[in-house]
Amino acid sequence: MQEVCEFLKKCGTYYLATAEGDQPRVRPFGTANIFDGKLYIQTGKTKEVSKQIQKNPKVEICGMAEGKWIRVAGELVRDDRIEAKQSMLDAHPSLKNMYSAEDDNTEVLYFKNATATISSFTEAPRTITF
Repeated sequence: MQEVCEFLKKCGTYYLATAEGDQPRVRPFGTANIFDGKLYIQTGKTKEVSKQIQKNPKVEICGMAEGKWIRVAGELVRDDRIEAKQSMLDAHPSLKNMYSAEDDNTEVLYFKNATATISSFTEAPRTITF
């Protein structure tokens, strides 16, 4: 899981896919953090992406760095603990301009039943489950 988190950080921007009914939705993200032994991402509860995740928690991430790409598929689970939110904000200080661990908008979500695949054109794909 640590390798997956580090890869997402190298990407800088990765893309999160959700579903809205039968329509896929993809948007750029940039947060990744390990807290309490789980891989977390962050968004705002007022955003459409949050509403889509709450309706259907199955998502997929795709990002590319250093000639390799990663796909992470799994389910996202909301964690409303202040400690989880604060850990994300501490790992990504630029978020503190928009979010607070105590506000009602900050949403951190962790992956469960996740599979990450790291691929390239020169190596066989590697799979990491967590």
